[in-house]
Amino acid sequence: MEFDFLKLLFALYAFLPAYVANATPTIFGGGATIDGERRFVDGRPIFGSHKTIRGFLSGLIAGTIIGFIQGQVLSGFLLSFGALFGDLAGAFLKRRLSIPPGSIFPIIDQLSFVLFAILFVLPFSCLTIEEIFSAIFFTPFFHLMTNTIAYFLNIKKHPW
Repeated sequence: MEFDFLKLLFALYAFLPAYVANATPTIFGGGATIDGERRFVDGRPIFGSHKTIRGFLSGLIAGTIIGFIQGQVLSGFLLSFGALFGDLAGAFLKRRLSIPPGSIFPIIDQLSFVLFAILFVLPFSCLTIEEIFSAIFFTPFFHLMTNTIAYFLNIKKHPW
């Protein structure tokens, strides 16, 4: 089996709405939290201070715009919504494990958003197995790379 760089680029392009939706709250987030600072039955925050309404909506809008530009409005919306939902699921899990907002949680931080994006869009898309596996395999690398860049640009407090 030979590596096809063009197929990899297409896979990353197909998931661009999810990547943009996941990254946008870093720039446009802030304000009121999604959980309204309420606590779960365990006494811990539901999602935490880093999950905001403005961040969620800005991510959803930005990712959906990318889908629109790609000519895939429904897929763009579903990938974006799935990515943001996956990020919330990861935050919920981190709070249950007493991991503070902004702290690193390997694998979950890098993959929850793309796995949920896949789950949300799969019934409505024609993604190939190669595209799905490429996204799962390469997302942790790109996630680390973009977060490191954001850290050096003083957009993020940590390089993860």
